[in-house]
Amino acid sequence: MTKEQMLKKISELESINDQLQAEIRYLDQLLREVGFEEGLKTLKFAAKELIEQDRHGDREE
Repeated sequence: MTKEQMLKKISELESINDQLQAEIRYLDQLLREVGFEEGLKTLKFAAKELIEQDRHGDREE
């Protein structure tokens, strides 16, 4: 890969990274507005709790 190709690829990756960061910030903001106190962090915790409850529920049946 030439230097120019690498620089172009880096530029493309930086652009994608910026877009993803903006999406994550927006999603975090939306989650806070609908009641997830700490945004994505709270959503992840809630999802893990649901998965654990489901696992334990399957064992009881």
